[in-house]
Amino acid sequence: MLSFRSVYQFLSALLKIVFVVSLGMTTVYAHSASKTILVLGDSLSAEYGLARGEGWVSLMEKQLAEKKISAQVINASISGETTIGGKTRLPSLIEKHHPDIVIIELGGNDALRGLSLKASEDNFRAMITSAKKEQAQVILTGMQIPPNYGKEYAQKFFSLYSMLATEQKIVLVPFLLQGVADSNDFFQADRIHPVAKAHPIILNNVWPRLYPLLRK
Repeated sequence: MLSFRSVYQFLSALLKIVFVVSLGMTTVYAHSASKTILVLGDSLSAEYGLARGEGWVSLMEKQLAEKKISAQVINASISGETTIGGKTRLPSLIEKHHPDIVIIELGGNDALRGLSLKASEDNFRAMITSAKKEQAQVILTGMQIPPNYGKEYAQKFFSLYSMLATEQKIVLVPFLLQGVADSNDFFQADRIHPVAKAHPIILNNVWPRLYPLLRK
């Protein structure tokens, strides 16, 4: 018959084994946990006029890999996209990819076409609502347009982003092209689309807002 001491030692050793195995499983789970980032944008995110891999979204993927952050990036950006197009496409994208983070980079084409600010606002709000229903974190990237489109329109357009970010309690990149917009050297011949050397700057505008969400 086993003594009380022998039984105690056996149970203690067994508990230690269970603890170590459980800790190992927790560690594996923590390292394997991955987030899905969905980028819903226009030509600024779709590598218009660039070689494949030179755009800020591709650079973001590389930076995630370099920092050993487990994340899948879905770039659903289309050149010429408007907020109504984004609003239409987002529900099916969410259903397919179940993103943890949705980056909305839209609005520029709305403004360039002189579309109604109220319509753009409603479309943005619908996209934010769709993402929130999936429990996704939302990042909205602000955009500016030249004053030749009308100073009042340009100001109202720019302020739309901060208003929505405050109202919806989402993350805002104040101006996607900060550090790029003031230099012709950073733009292609059309003076609208940034060249490759501008895209690391664009990523640097996004990354400080994205990184905290990746740690949650």
